[in-house]
Amino acid sequence: MRVLFVSAPLLGHVFPLVPLAEALRDAGHEVLLATGGDGLAVRRTGLPVEDIAPGFRFDRIARRTMLRHPLIARAELAGRAGTRGVGLLFGAANEQMVDGLVSLADRWQPDLVVHEPLAVAGALAAARRSVPAVLHENSLFDGGELVRVTAARLVRAQQRSGIGSLRPSAAILTVAPPSVVGERAGWPLRGVPATGVGELPEWLREPGGRPRILVSRSTVAGPGGGALMSAVVRAAAGVDADVVLVRPDRRVLRSGPLPGNVRTVDWIPINAALPHCAGVVHHGGAGSVLGALAAGVPQLVVPGPGDRRHNAELVAARGAGLAVPERAITGAELARLVSDPALGSATDEVRREMAAMPAPAELVPRLEALLG
Repeated sequence: MRVLFVSAPLLGHVFPLVPLAEALRDAGHEVLLATGGDGLAVRRTGLPVEDIAPGFRFDRIARRTMLRHPLIARAELAGRAGTRGVGLLFGAANEQMVDGLVSLADRWQPDLVVHEPLAVAGALAAARRSVPAVLHENSLFDGGELVRVTAARLVRAQQRSGIGSLRPSAAILTVAPPSVVGERAGWPLRGVPATGVGELPEWLREPGGRPRILVSRSTVAGPGGGALMSAVVRAAAGVDADVVLVRPDRRVLRSGPLPGNVRTVDWIPINAALPHCAGVVHHGGAGSVLGALAAGVPQLVVPGPGDRRHNAELVAARGAGLAVPERAITGAELARLVSDPALGSATDEVRREMAAMPAPAELVPRLEALLG
């Protein structure tokens, strides 16, 4: 069968789809990934990729959309907008995807469409072709709710594409561990962390002489979280741990000499480095949260814009990490991250929970059965 995978044109949205696409390809099916913008970096996996939104720039969409809705923008920056902001932002993003995707679907004629929650254009293309659509979750938010708020902004696109109404998803694939987000309807799927971009230095391929803390920032440019690494650097000097900054911003590098226990690296496959780390500090993106949970590494998450506050609070409530604002990051918090046995125990419980979820290859027969 032909399976079309659809993602919003962003790096962190497309890579979670890759393991299932590879499993279907390895089972003899033809697959094609449709995305754009930063998401086109997925080409390095060797899977076929189609750019459905040439010239896509998420920063322009975000700036234009938020200027029109200042109250929602303020709540979004504080991480308290719920799904209001995401519906506006990704409704606008999907408007730029629909025409290219519908044209691709008409040419390629998929038998099945798999889309992530913020790529509702995939559900529109499936409805147009009268084929099943599968919702592949990739975050800690409920995927069905994200589809609902985004689709509400695409009425004109539906009409333009000759689609009466969206069909319910033929299946929902859930990747978030239930002990973190609660029970959800759908088929559990083990979230296999993406390899990531870049090369892993030899010294990161094994544990160091003392605890190692990885510090990462978002792959999406925008406000909120820019001072994360500076805060960690200020707190790191008195901590008995090695701190590794991944892609530090210019402000950090220009602020003066780094403490002796802090070093930097460029792009690396972070999920390959995590098993050799005692802790990770990050901005709160869903991919970073799920990657740390899958690796069994305690995490310090900075509550921030969009879903980042939601994610940080879920991690802290589960006991698998700390939710700490940038300004409150101290040496004591970093030391606790790598030494608190309760954090390590809870994180390991979630790691085992996720490892017990079905691997992508195990779901291939169920997806095949959707076509009768």
